[in-house]
Amino acid sequence: MIDRISAILMKFKKLYGSGEGVGLARAPGRVNVIGEHTDYNQGFVMPMAIARDTVVAFKPNGGRRVNAYTLTLEESAGFELGEGPLPASPGWLAYVGGVARVLEARGVELPGVDLVIHTTLPVGGGLSSSAALEVGCALAFLSAAGAEIDRRDLAVMCQTAEADYAGMRCGVMDQYVALFGEPGCVVKLDCRSVRHELVPCATDVAKFVVCDTGVRHELASSEYNNRRQECEAGAALAAKMLADRAVQSLRDVEVDDLPELEGELDEVVFRRVRHVVTENARVIGAAQAMCEQNYLSLGVLMDASHESLRDEYQVSCAELDAMVEIAWARPGVYGSRMTGGGFGGCTISLVDAEKADAFCESVARGYEERTGIVPSIYVCAPEKGAELIRPAS
Repeated sequence: MIDRISAILMKFKKLYGSGEGVGLARAPGRVNVIGEHTDYNQGFVMPMAIARDTVVAFKPNGGRRVNAYTLTLEESAGFELGEGPLPASPGWLAYVGGVARVLEARGVELPGVDLVIHTTLPVGGGLSSSAALEVGCALAFLSAAGAEIDRRDLAVMCQTAEADYAGMRCGVMDQYVALFGEPGCVVKLDCRSVRHELVPCATDVAKFVVCDTGVRHELASSEYNNRRQECEAGAALAAKMLADRAVQSLRDVEVDDLPELEGELDEVVFRRVRHVVTENARVIGAAQAMCEQNYLSLGVLMDASHESLRDEYQVSCAELDAMVEIAWARPGVYGSRMTGGGFGGCTISLVDAEKADAFCESVARGYEERTGIVPSIYVCAPEKGAELIRPAS
């Protein structure tokens, strides 16, 4: 981290003339153990913050302009504070500018700042690089402004920024776990109440292994929004059919309701509904299994989650399926599934701790032989959420 911070500060000095008094904020990425595409349906999710993160160096510049540079892409951009449209490109500026606009709408008087941003998260890899960027910039902006906002509110504000300015109608999971992650625990989040409980995760017994397929399919963003529309249509129809209770979202539909809905909903819409409803149930079961260190049960639920995402929600792809199938065949594997929005990105596998190293080597070799792509594979554990490393002075 020290060498990384030094490189960030050196770049800051080169770009803006001085490296003195520069503030630093960081926000982690996340991997979702189980609970995919349930967050925007007011359901349950069970993610954890991971060590890979985004660091934002910042310092007020005395003006009304935000100047931003990303070391990862070696690209500069900027915008003026206040009202008015943000520049249409580069794409990553929508996340930075969107957070600033939402904070200003909340009444925070932001000063102009200079930023240098660096991430160790794979962009588009399903580990929530966008939320890490939003949360890291939010902490930087708030520190520069001398303002504070409750973290729960801040998670929702960053979610709003992504929806309104980047065009991704995401749920609150990614931003929330970036702010509330804790070492040694996964975060079981109720996306309706926006409240969570910490579930202990004994990573000395079993390890979580993230496998990046190395592929990013362009249809991910548009199909994500399509799935949300299909879920909203399913919830509206379910509300009419299940008139004995208030159905506000698919969170209110139970597994026992599915037979009644099956013949009445459009086939595709029903499949989306069935995934969300059963996935919510899997999250509840997974949290219990993790508390009991019952990794066989947890693995079965993870496998079922992938099958549902592949067949019912249809957000997997050939490379994700290949990675999961290779993992399923390896010794010591309790379960494996795609994680993130889908159409590429990463998988997460639960592996016996003593066999984790062999698993990483074997899966990497098997995936390259099958696809010709060299994957990135690493063991991860629950880590601390976002923090202000130091304020600007």
